[in-house]
Amino acid sequence: MKICQVEKPLVATNRIAAMEHRHLQVVRDGSVSMVAVDAVGCKPGDWVICVGSSAAREAAGSIDYPSDFTIVGIIDHWNPETGES
Repeated sequence: MKICQVEKPLVATNRIAAMEHRHLQVVRDGSVSMVAVDAVGCKPGDWVICVGSSAAREAAGSIDYPSDFTIVGIIDHWNPETGES
């Protein structure tokens, strides 16, 4: 699992049918931006918990879902400077 901050939504209207209508978010892990499937309904600025690999596919709804990074939780309180919740 990783702690990331949501930067902004990502809109991709042309995508494979297997992706269904799941929302996508651009998240930042330190200085690296990544795209994550939003399984929880977060918004820009939220600190979130993300999972990768087969856990990401299951969290997105199915082991066959084409995701390798999925947001699974919104952190209520997080201080990135100290790492304290």
